[in-house]
Amino acid sequence: MAKRQTKAAPASDPKVHPLFPRRASGWDPLGHEGEERRDQSYVRTVKPLSTGQAALMQAIISHNLTLALGPAGTGKTYLAISAAVEALEKGSVDRIVLSRPAIEAGESIGYLPGDMNEKMAPFLRPLYDALGDRLGAKRLRTLMAEGTIEIAPVGFMRGRTLNNAFVVIDEAQNCTYAQIKMLLTRLGWHSTMVLTGDPDQSDLLEGLSGLADIARRLEVVEGISVVRLAETDIVRHPLVASMLTVL
Repeated sequence: MAKRQTKAAPASDPKVHPLFPRRASGWDPLGHEGEERRDQSYVRTVKPLSTGQAALMQAIISHNLTLALGPAGTGKTYLAISAAVEALEKGSVDRIVLSRPAIEAGESIGYLPGDMNEKMAPFLRPLYDALGDRLGAKRLRTLMAEGTIEIAPVGFMRGRTLNNAFVVIDEAQNCTYAQIKMLLTRLGWHSTMVLTGDPDQSDLLEGLSGLADIARRLEVVEGISVVRLAETDIVRHPLVASMLTVL
């Protein structure tokens, strides 16, 4: 009986895609397939999809410091970054500074390949995605190369004074009380700062997150807005809101 032969698909077969394609210069958080398509379809205007989102957008416009607290999927980060892009386009600020804590949620970043920037890239990817949706990948590259847009981990914010800037601190629930206090004092002249986070989803040990305590203390301070979003403001798949009510 003749043996059944199997023919391997040639490497040039357009239907065959390597799981991890090689890149000549390492992984680039802004380099991905479909870049031209995203440039052509980037979002030019953003409208609120819920009462809570409308309140958040108005708070950012009318306050120099806003804290946006709420569950995943309520658009906290996206709306904050959209407001930052709009302020930059209007000339209200000279630059955008985005920051996020690098917290190991059960996985050590020390074992990730690459240098410090490459290790940090996965943590900052959501910020790149939101910026790319609003600006397009090519323009985002240009603004980052010029230093007009800066994305950095929280640890790199100490000792700085951010004037004429729109500052977004994302995933603030993974910051300690001392870290958030440090970040708040970075606010300089003619600047706007927005902190976003979900106090119920902290990756820190219990009792270490400072977001809920900071929000409670600042809620009574004039000139500061604390916006609390709810499950009704979730704009992802309807199952997300259903899951959060039981998890």
